[in-house]
Amino acid sequence: MPHASFLPRLALAATAAALLSACAVTPPGAASAPSRLDQVQAAAALRVCTPGDYRPFSFQKPDAGFEGIDVDLVQSLAASLGAKPVWVKTTWANLLPDLVADRCDIAVGGVSVTTDRQKKAFFSTPYMVNGKTPIARCADVQKYQSVAAIDQPGTRVIFNPGGSNERFARANFQRAQMTLHGENVTIFDEILANRADVFVTEAAEALTQQRLKPGLCAVNPDRPLQYGEMAWMLPRGDGAFKAYVDQWLHLAQAGGELPRVMDRWLK
Repeated sequence: MPHASFLPRLALAATAAALLSACAVTPPGAASAPSRLDQVQAAAALRVCTPGDYRPFSFQKPDAGFEGIDVDLVQSLAASLGAKPVWVKTTWANLLPDLVADRCDIAVGGVSVTTDRQKKAFFSTPYMVNGKTPIARCADVQKYQSVAAIDQPGTRVIFNPGGSNERFARANFQRAQMTLHGENVTIFDEILANRADVFVTEAAEALTQQRLKPGLCAVNPDRPLQYGEMAWMLPRGDGAFKAYVDQWLHLAQAGGELPRVMDRWLK
């Protein structure tokens, strides 16, 4: 069973939606911009940007399809709009630029809420609390109990580019040996092969990879190094679309669909 800190927290959905929608109200006399809420329904298609390399949120399978928490939830969200998801494969470095450039209507796949991203996009109500957690070889877990313990000249820290994992590593590790690894999927194999020692990612991914890769262990996933939340990124300024997504998440939580999806992928 996932730790309680991973459970969805949507109690403030209505308040958050109301506040952000109020900020997006069109001034009197100004032309009203079309909302993706209407465009998605008219096109019967919801364009979804995702890197697809982040279990258990969104992962691209060998047959090119996607699976994971966000995949299940977005399919249900799209159905509620009379639409089908159209998956737009991207990278973590390009996830926000692709959303801003209108290549998709929503960006998902284990997206951490950050103020840097908030400057250019709206976030849905967070659906998970999920802080930064190290993963290492099980024999070395006691060596990496804190940021200070990891940030030593003999520690080989590996991280993936373009997202919050890279930002955390660069901000917190000044003395450790740093390796930028371009493919998130194979980072864990680098640790198992003893070519790296530690990767800091979200607790949910660390726990998932711990199950998938014997020999790797999440380090204190119930006591993360940094607080974090997961949400979906939405186009900035589209209050109607954000309000709908927030309301859908609220009802999915209250009706049990969201917890069922979480249990499927986290238990």
